[in-house]
Amino acid sequence: MPPLRAVIADDELLLRAGVARLLEDAGIEVVGQAGDAPDLLRKVGAHKPDVAVIDIRMPPDLTDDGLRAAIEIRRRQPDVGVVVLSQHLVERFVAELVGDDPSGVGYLLKHRVADLGYFIEAVRTVAAGGTALDPEVVARMLGRRRRENPLDALTPREREVLALMAEGLSNQGIADRLTVGPPAVEKHVTSIFNKLDLGHDRSESRRVLAVLALLRAS
Repeated sequence: MPPLRAVIADDELLLRAGVARLLEDAGIEVVGQAGDAPDLLRKVGAHKPDVAVIDIRMPPDLTDDGLRAAIEIRRRQPDVGVVVLSQHLVERFVAELVGDDPSGVGYLLKHRVADLGYFIEAVRTVAAGGTALDPEVVARMLGRRRRENPLDALTPREREVLALMAEGLSNQGIADRLTVGPPAVEKHVTSIFNKLDLGHDRSESRRVLAVLALLRAS
């Protein structure tokens, strides 16, 4: 199987080089690097990577240019996963990035890059079409209360499982994190699907819909 291919965008050369080294050491081929949003769009268009790892704050405006570029990539090339790195949690950015489809989307706080195992797993998850939201993002969403919130039907353990699903973990990954057996996780996941009225389509599709339900309920 060929290695995953990535494009990296960050205006700080040392940080960009550091992320590139981490990805390459993990067997992910870095096919392009960009220092500003327009160059990022050109590189993604030219190389058609599996995933783009993008800093939100980039030239030319040094505001949310990276986010705007990530949204444009999702519009132009929906098969390219995008992992956006942010210095601070901005819920508006999460909502704008995800839109109506969390497939192939990651939103991580920058300090997560230091947790190499977590960061690489998130990049691979997004490249495969999954979702990887930072634990702080998920905790903020689960902490919200809204009238007729569908998440209120979930037990505390089911909410915990849903949070880990939103972070991009597989059933086995959730089982390892919670130190329980995979059958227990499968039982909770099935219950989540049923309580959120997600029907009986393919499991992976329902995982995406469950994450979207979490986003919409916040």
